[in-house]
Amino acid sequence: MKKIVVKVGSSIIAPSGKLNNSLVEALVKDVLEAQKLGFKVILVSSGAIACGADKLELRKKPNDTAHLMALASLGQIILMDAYTAQFKKHTRACAQILLTWDDFDNRKRFLNARNTINKLLSLDIIPIINENDAISFDEIKFGDNDRLSALVGDLVRAQTLIILSDVPGLMDKDKIIDTVTKIDEKISALVKTKGKAFTSGGMSTKLEAGKIATCSGIKMIIASGHTERVISRIVGGENLGTTFLAQDAVCKARKRWIAFSKKIKGKIYVDTGAKEAVLNHGKSLLCVGIIRTEQDFKRGDSVEVLDENENILGCGIVNYSSDELANCRSKKFEKEVIHRNNFVKKQ
Repeated sequence: MKKIVVKVGSSIIAPSGKLNNSLVEALVKDVLEAQKLGFKVILVSSGAIACGADKLELRKKPNDTAHLMALASLGQIILMDAYTAQFKKHTRACAQILLTWDDFDNRKRFLNARNTINKLLSLDIIPIINENDAISFDEIKFGDNDRLSALVGDLVRAQTLIILSDVPGLMDKDKIIDTVTKIDEKISALVKTKGKAFTSGGMSTKLEAGKIATCSGIKMIIASGHTERVISRIVGGENLGTTFLAQDAVCKARKRWIAFSKKIKGKIYVDTGAKEAVLNHGKSLLCVGIIRTEQDFKRGDSVEVLDENENILGCGIVNYSSDELANCRSKKFEKEVIHRNNFVKKQ
């Protein structure tokens, strides 16, 4: 089963804060055309807050969290009604899935989400995914659907992630970069920030999504959502936008989950001996090598591991809470603080 994830942003589907029904119609036709070419499509769609704001005739995005959650709750119905109506014209069905970071952070919920999406695809139903903005406070929210789309791509083991934007790709001055083999400092330096009333993210979040996708073995394309039949043309082999090539060295699924899907809850600083052991000798992190911890975390959380100079070495799942690790050099522990199988080096 060849799977692709398509992310469409608010700047495309709801420019100036108003849902573009003509674009929804064209998007649905394009998704169905891609399916005729043999691809199963998962759609990650922004636009709920913009739809809610338009319903209430707001012209500026509110700043307070409760207001934004209320708009998302109202707008999700409007957004899904638009998709449902268009798929119904083709006697097809779509289904809504709302996710928070907790659904990725918890391994059981992570696998349940994968099973649900795969079952929908087997039933020939198009999953439409969005962040659950109606309940997503700071600790459990992604903040943008670019990162969410990359995590969904890894979740369902997609081959390709297509991010539809209001720009034709990653630009170097007035020229589109055709192919990116690695997202390094030179590529990151090309990002220009710009603010819009009802959007979040921008090219910087798309590059962050690209790091997740390509490190997960997924090819990512950033292309213009205004290009006619953009999805079916890309999967049909046409070269549109900017292609970010998948990396050859891909971690195992569990380690990708630790690296990308689990939210970092704290920090552990280690000495030179521990750094050498975990990075170069494949050893587990023991309490004797820990200098200090930062932030509150509990057993089973993911934390960053840093050296004495605050360089990030990687991240891992801890067997002890931050309270338990206080003054840990003077204590004895039965388990490793982070087992080597639960540690992932920085990419």
